[in-house]
Amino acid sequence: MQLYRLSLLVASFVSSIGAQSTFSPARPPAIPLAVRSPYLSTWLDVGSDGGNGGYLAGQWPVFWQNQVTGWTGMIRVDGNTYTWMGLPGSKTVNQTAFEYTSTKSIFTMNVENKLEMNITFLSPVTPTDFKRQSLVFSYLNVEVSSLDGQAHDVQVYADISAEWVSGDRNAIAEWEYGTTDGVAYHKVHRQTQLAFSENNEQGEWGNWYWATDDSKDMTHQSGADTDVRGQFASNGKLTNGVDTNFRAISSTWPVFGFSYDLGSVDSSPISTLFSLGLTQDQAIQYEGASQYAPVPSLWKSYFDTELAALSFFHHDHAESSNLASHFDSRVAQDSIETAGQDYLTITSLAVRQAFAATQLCGTQDKQYLFLKEISSDGNMNTVDVIFPAYPIFLYTNPELLKLVLTPLFENQEAGKYPNNYSMHDLGSAYPNATGHPNGNDEKMPLEECGNMVIMSLAYAQKSGDSDFLNNHYTLLKQWTSYLVEDSLYPANQISTDDFAGSLANQTNLAIKGMIGIQAMAVIANQTGHTADAANFSSIASDYITQWQDLAIAKDANPPHTTLSYGDTASHGLLYNIFADAQLGLDFVPQSVYQMQSDFYPTVENKYGVPLDTRHTYTKGDWECFAAAVSSVDTRSMFIKDLATWINETPTNRALTDLYDTISGDYPGITFIARPVIGGSFAPILVR
Repeated sequence: MQLYRLSLLVASFVSSIGAQSTFSPARPPAIPLAVRSPYLSTWLDVGSDGGNGGYLAGQWPVFWQNQVTGWTGMIRVDGNTYTWMGLPGSKTVNQTAFEYTSTKSIFTMNVENKLEMNITFLSPVTPTDFKRQSLVFSYLNVEVSSLDGQAHDVQVYADISAEWVSGDRNAIAEWEYGTTDGVAYHKVHRQTQLAFSENNEQGEWGNWYWATDDSKDMTHQSGADTDVRGQFASNGKLTNGVDTNFRAISSTWPVFGFSYDLGSVDSSPISTLFSLGLTQDQAIQYEGASQYAPVPSLWKSYFDTELAALSFFHHDHAESSNLASHFDSRVAQDSIETAGQDYLTITSLAVRQAFAATQLCGTQDKQYLFLKEISSDGNMNTVDVIFPAYPIFLYTNPELLKLVLTPLFENQEAGKYPNNYSMHDLGSAYPNATGHPNGNDEKMPLEECGNMVIMSLAYAQKSGDSDFLNNHYTLLKQWTSYLVEDSLYPANQISTDDFAGSLANQTNLAIKGMIGIQAMAVIANQTGHTADAANFSSIASDYITQWQDLAIAKDANPPHTTLSYGDTASHGLLYNIFADAQLGLDFVPQSVYQMQSDFYPTVENKYGVPLDTRHTYTKGDWECFAAAVSSVDTRSMFIKDLATWINETPTNRALTDLYDTISGDYPGITFIARPVIGGSFAPILVR
């Protein structure tokens, strides 16, 4: 990183915070900027552990892993240059407001009381429109207008750095400039493409496009950051020159700029639109029913070339923005009706993060959704990561849940996994879905069998797709047989909360298995296997009766379920009963719901209820599961604490699901940008 990037940080930070920006609905730990996929995922760190408080100017945007992406914006007003994004060295504008919705991050800037800027980062989420959802692109729209009643001479500039194209800053970047269908673009990529590989979590293959309107008022330039940005700062325009010295990303930091001369700007707003995206012809390698092979990005089914995809996306801004606003409104209305404004603070921050862990692949005839377990270990389609995320898929489009489960079924039904229980994940290193033919994946058998059965029924109920259950009945029954063996007295094993360690007879894990058995009884009935249905239902009923004696500290004040059988001094979030309510099984006695709802407020800390008695940390996704099946008052407690934590946490990275309920900080384990936060939509599903 350039030395001047660091030397100017303090001065720029002081300039920025003088603006005293408002934040609505909250000041999140990190602000999503372009957040669309595991590789298009750039944020603005906010929290006190390294962030600057939520100001777009005076700090570099970063990839979710925290390496700088070098995204920069500047503006010239009457010959004076100011920074509105990043840290290139000029004086920063004053940020007066920030607002986020489910798809947008919107900054309002004041330039010397002369000009107002409205800067909107839009990462579209179109869950039922796969053509649009398949495009790994994001928008940046810059709108300016006069504040003081006077007309001002204005030029706007924005660039990206070669830092986007590789996690290896010594890698050689290559680039070109071109136009297509009224769109001007810089195309940037790693000179030596390394397909299906990552470096520092960034993808090492594919082409990055930075684009804008091909206008007579636009100039462009590529070259060293100081040269290109300096050219704009001094002259208000670029040279239209293309640097032909392809070199290492860190060698005089090549950047790719666009400048617009807006001329005389009065009170009528003038907008400048930029598009940023990644095209990969093939996004995943997958061991499915057939041999291990590359899978195309789904956008390839809709567009003949990547330039056609770029052109469509850029010209689609008006419609895409309209669709985004409708989606934002739906989330807002449903969230507020479910649990109020605090709840919208959570759900609207979760949407882009959850979807940005996914990639649509395949063809129009055969589609898949591949999911990366971001930050915790990089596994693919991890079953116990899909499970906490499944509420957002079920809410936005149940078909997405089917598409993320299908690769897991295909691999195991092809006989490529030797164990009789469900595999933990589809591969240890995204984007390579190699499976586990040796059966040596992380062993989480009860957890994953229960998850797969529950989610399969959840999808079928919401979609009406009984064929899905018929097609996978044999494997679902096999997994349920494992649940029958292990659910009443779970062996010493880990659950999805593997960071907390293994434990025998886990109360919450046991109830998941029992709910899974009852869910299988419903599946059996729905598919005409009445004898299986009667058998599984009888077993589940017997187990739940015994579980109530084994798992409840009845003499405690107040009574509650334990962390593990017999440990009456222990407790934990009984979040797995959410599945019973969501599936409408009416299996877990209502007295258990009420008991837990009454108990949680007695162990509440400043920022929530601990996951269990072993630690003071909690998980926001599981708190939302617990909130969904609690009384109105207890649900409000969970939601209020989580929203307060979002606004106050010192964490400074993309929303963590694991945090300390007392300090609000990381608990020694750093989970960031994970899709599990899609579990925040659990209360909507059972309202």
